[in-house]
Amino acid sequence: MECKRRESTVTKPARPFASDEPSEDLLWGFNAVWETLQQEGCGGISEILVQKGKAGPRLQQIIDHAKSHAIAVRFVDGARMGVPKNCRHQGVVARQSEARLLSLEDLLAGITDEEQTTQARILVLDSLQDPRNVGSILRSALAAGFSRVILTRERSVPLTGTVARTSAGAVSHLRLCQVVNLVDALNRLKEQGFWIFGAIAEANAAPIYTTDFSGPICLVIGSEGKGIRPLVRKQCDVLVTIPMQASFNSLNASVAAAVIMFEIARRSL
Repeated sequence: MECKRRESTVTKPARPFASDEPSEDLLWGFNAVWETLQQEGCGGISEILVQKGKAGPRLQQIIDHAKSHAIAVRFVDGARMGVPKNCRHQGVVARQSEARLLSLEDLLAGITDEEQTTQARILVLDSLQDPRNVGSILRSALAAGFSRVILTRERSVPLTGTVARTSAGAVSHLRLCQVVNLVDALNRLKEQGFWIFGAIAEANAAPIYTTDFSGPICLVIGSEGKGIRPLVRKQCDVLVTIPMQASFNSLNASVAAAVIMFEIARRSL
């Protein structure tokens, strides 16, 4: 069951895990915590809570790894885990600093010559605001080989614990960048030899199953309600769509993104 977060209007002094209200810098569950711990600097995790009475090899693996990297581990009652009772935290909660973001220059500088000529893939999220959708998209992006992701700084959900948890730790494996002007960023990508593909839900767009996705690729996914913004859409070299078997085009952003990314990945096999 997914848990809803409520924002507090009262400013409280920083006290890790002291409140029953979930904080946006928390992530929980075996996969999310373990995958984040595997990253450089342990993904910015500063403290881990373990529920008293919980045990098992996966939990012990997390505890041992955290202690070996001088990360504080505290054993507390279930009511002190810092997340609502209906959240399935599996007995482990971690506090994580905000996701590490790269500049556009650093993101592009990390692309190797081999990637540039064969399979460089960049995902762009244009103004997505649902943290669970974003987390799901990032999880699919990593699995499909889109190791670099550009997000808009304005009108986008922050990369919080909700995003990290929904991504099952994928956030920690991706090279992430936020830009103020997405149009300028897409022009930079074009200068680097990327073809810009915009995903839309319109029948007159190019079907993804017959589109040439060879070479360096940038895929743009628009927001859940409005899709790709008009100025961003104008920068796309090709507009693509997922052909439907019925007169039904209401796939949400995370499902549509996964379908397109894995079709692109399939072509390179």
